[in-house]
Amino acid sequence: MIRAIDINCDVGEGVGNEDILFPLISSCNIACGGHAGSSRSIETCLKLSKQYNVSIGAHPSYPDKDNFGRVSLNISHTDLTGHIRNQLELFTTICNKWNLSMHHIKPHGALYNDVAKNKELALVFLNAIQAYRENTFLYVPYGSLIAEIATSQNWKIKREAFADRNYHSDLSLVSRKEENALITNKLNVLNHLILMVNDNCVKSIENKKVSMYADTYCFHGDTPAASDILTYITSKLPEFNLQLK
Repeated sequence: MIRAIDINCDVGEGVGNEDILFPLISSCNIACGGHAGSSRSIETCLKLSKQYNVSIGAHPSYPDKDNFGRVSLNISHTDLTGHIRNQLELFTTICNKWNLSMHHIKPHGALYNDVAKNKELALVFLNAIQAYRENTFLYVPYGSLIAEIATSQNWKIKREAFADRNYHSDLSLVSRKEENALITNKLNVLNHLILMVNDNCVKSIENKKVSMYADTYCFHGDTPAASDILTYITSKLPEFNLQLK
């Protein structure tokens, strides 16, 4: 029996490899001006999403292009709410122009990690995106605080795992400051993904198998050789009775 899996990818972040990536994924997270992205790059990604029937997601972040949104900001909740809403307003305005619907929202970088474990910040983020709750999925880490809170608020969530990132045994991601944060060997990425998909677990850098369930599996579009890795992964899926959703 062939199973379909959702592979998502962060795009519109200035790398310019989207024309290669979109045929290899089933959902995307489009930068909308916080850490990267502009009206033009959003529109480019939306056109490709439509062409390749890829589910469309917004990828809001801390307003921090200097650090690519990968540093936690000391910002007031009011200001953060305003920045998130502005990013989503830009994104949905362009979606409406192309008569396309937003499928999901996924916070980016440091914001993603912060709302996963900080209750106050998770509540601020969910309040900022409240207008989209009825018709939009929220991509969140498995077992995270925001997953728990969002579920209690009747959000539709999809639990996410990272196919190209290493984990600790507590399911936290290995810091990007560490050399082994990213998995760049194609075979290692494949093995990492297949273990998640088939066994619902991940092998941590402490060499432990830890239970994890995911509805969607992320690849970072800005990773060196991301297109090569995804080309290899998608070519190997049929060997495991898997295909893109």
